[in-house]
Amino acid sequence: MDDVVKSLLEQTNSSLTKPALARPTREEAEAAVRVLLRWTGDDPSREGLRDTPKRVVKAFEEFFSGYEADASDVLSRVFEEVHGYDNIVLVRDIPFSSHCEHHMVPFFGVAHIAYYPSEAGVIGLSKLARLVDIYAKRLQTQEALTAQIIGAIDEHLQPRGCAIMLEAEHMCMSMRGVQKHGTSTLTTQFTGVFRDDPAEQVRFFGMVRQGKV
Repeated sequence: MDDVVKSLLEQTNSSLTKPALARPTREEAEAAVRVLLRWTGDDPSREGLRDTPKRVVKAFEEFFSGYEADASDVLSRVFEEVHGYDNIVLVRDIPFSSHCEHHMVPFFGVAHIAYYPSEAGVIGLSKLARLVDIYAKRLQTQEALTAQIIGAIDEHLQPRGCAIMLEAEHMCMSMRGVQKHGTSTLTTQFTGVFRDDPAEQVRFFGMVRQGKV
């Protein structure tokens, strides 16, 4: 595994394996939402906001469901019967949405993932999309999300090389602060043959952009 990716993955795993903090009850979470509603200057007891705390907590369960999921479960099954195929596998335009850990506002975009299978075989294509969701449905930065996804693939599949690119728009830039709408952020990471051979990186970018204007 690439040393940089391995280091970032170890940091992530370490943070996730620390002793769990006492988790508030649902009632405590709903009460916290009511406090925030009052802080905005609104009245949480009015009709339109009466059920908002329950809705917000339920939404958070979905937004951050990745904390309850394990990448090893998704990547555990490999298909060995590939009739000798050993070339690049690319899944592009995987949609994702996540939340910035700095402001807890959304960022969203698409992920492109490619890898060269090892002799062990290939992973089901839908598993890569599920893997993206596992890490996206947590409080994140785009840089960490990129490293975590490719790190999990490298660790569990041990491919001859892996490439990933994330393209995303961050609401913390368009809704607040500088308020620059339509700005996109690209992050990439390469391991194995993709890291060692610039021609493979060119091939990856070409395949991602193929057929797009």
